[in-house]
Amino acid sequence: MSTPKASKTNAARALDALGIDYELRAYEVDLNDLSAPNVAAKVGMPVEQVFKTLVTRASDGEHLFAVLPGNSELDLKKLASAAGVRKVELAALKDVEHLTGYIRGGVTVMAAKKPFRAFADETIELFDQICVSAGQRGLQLTLAPEDYLRASGAEIADLTKEPTH
Repeated sequence: MSTPKASKTNAARALDALGIDYELRAYEVDLNDLSAPNVAAKVGMPVEQVFKTLVTRASDGEHLFAVLPGNSELDLKKLASAAGVRKVELAALKDVEHLTGYIRGGVTVMAAKKPFRAFADETIELFDQICVSAGQRGLQLTLAPEDYLRASGAEIADLTKEPTH
């Protein structure tokens, strides 16, 4: 386990270039548990305010980012509908770093290698502050949702599955 230094990442530099206020929060990485609930506990924020970024592949070959609360599951049909494509599936984990420049547990829309279209779950607008990966494991960005949406270019959509009981 290691805690990275809170150095500037490309995502943080992208926010700086836009004049957006944010806070970097470093946390100790547990390679056995990269889950959003674990990250949320370590950065001291409710899990529904810690947004995870997933890479998906549409039926037409286009890759998309899906940004959703850490306590929810992506509804692939809802993302396909929002993106105007027939079908969407999660990108293969082995392809994520090649596609984005980021490794699992450190994926963020901002300053990704390729500017894929991004969709953020509509619940993002419920909060004063959200937390997203800063582009490396062990480092999160806390910022206002409207600033995240401006920096990421993400479209708002209903992306999550209804909770099952």
